[in-house]
Amino acid sequence: MINELGKKAKIAEREIRIATTQQKNNALNAIKEALPKNVQKILVANDIDLEKAESNGISKVMQDRLRLTEERIINIANAVGEIVALPDPVGEIDGGCVRPNGLRITKQRVPMGVIGIIFESRPNVTVDAAVLCLKSGNAVILRGGKEAVNSNIALAEVMREAIAPHINPDVIQLVTDTSREVSTQLMQAREYLDLLIPRGGAGLINTVCENAKVPVIETGVGNCHVYVDEFSHMDMALKIADNAKCQRPSVCNAIENLLVHKNIAEEFLPKLFELWNDKVEMRGCERSKAIININSATEEDYYTEYNDLIIAIKIVDTIEEAMSHIEKYGSKHSETIVTYCYSNAEKFQKQVDAAAVYVNASTRFTDGGEFGLGAEIGISTQKLHARGPMGLKELTTVKYLVNGNGQVR
Repeated sequence: MINELGKKAKIAEREIRIATTQQKNNALNAIKEALPKNVQKILVANDIDLEKAESNGISKVMQDRLRLTEERIINIANAVGEIVALPDPVGEIDGGCVRPNGLRITKQRVPMGVIGIIFESRPNVTVDAAVLCLKSGNAVILRGGKEAVNSNIALAEVMREAIAPHINPDVIQLVTDTSREVSTQLMQAREYLDLLIPRGGAGLINTVCENAKVPVIETGVGNCHVYVDEFSHMDMALKIADNAKCQRPSVCNAIENLLVHKNIAEEFLPKLFELWNDKVEMRGCERSKAIININSATEEDYYTEYNDLIIAIKIVDTIEEAMSHIEKYGSKHSETIVTYCYSNAEKFQKQVDAAAVYVNASTRFTDGGEFGLGAEIGISTQKLHARGPMGLKELTTVKYLVNGNGQVR
């Protein structure tokens, strides 16, 4: 299967790399129009996945991650429209010079080539990844999780049919065999893939990094923190913590740890307990347990990305202790401080090592759409050419165009 998909992708990639912006936008607009028109087809497929998820005992939070509704499909289609409106990075000039010998050197943005995406249950990723790759001039081979296989097949069929009049539909292909063997073949398809992006939990990321023979950009693992500084407005801190944990707990930019300065803990934690008592399972250090009636947090809890309405709480003596905790347990994704102290805000943003570091705002904003990228292929926690939400530009590389008039060395 991977050989067959790879061969088709290489042919399609040669065509799309030279496609005009208008050609690509026409294909994207066709996808935008096709998704709402095919809502019932997509929802029928999604219902099959949801029924299997429930029978397999998948948590309600993770079922929500899998669920599509008419409103969500329309929102996905609208996001495609936002990508149409974004500038095309292909062909952009990143720099250049004229050398003393007369050589004219230009650094230009070009597509990556063929990109493989391995992702877990969220079927919206099927569309986000496909359209971002298309707009940036890449072919893509998508491999979603078995939990969403029927939803992904339906979405891929809708997109391929929509773009066929405008561009080679093989720029978007889906691996329909979700077995581990075929997944490993994709990870090692050096003949066909120029880049592999895993998007999911720690288990998926580790599996891809250990088995891949293709260059990998790590994305997705989000052990994020809110630190409530001693100089915090109480209402703001409660609002930010609640949004960061509860607004959508199954996603990577939701927080899993809450750090509270000792000087504000006795006032803040009872208010938090009142707010969360019926909806969030709170686990805490011994000092926090002395203030509110919660279960103990273990060392493992502070390392855990729950993707659920569970949180680990720790009281800290200083901002330095909070930053040390984040350094040890965090995943370099998104971290925030709630404070009205300018020097502490500045210190936190300078010293915390993460893709996105916030002051007085929820970590839930770490998202391609919220950052003005239209959508995202994932959130990179690495330090290579891409870090944080990866949009169109991050799916391109560069080549040097060198023009001379007979120069030799």
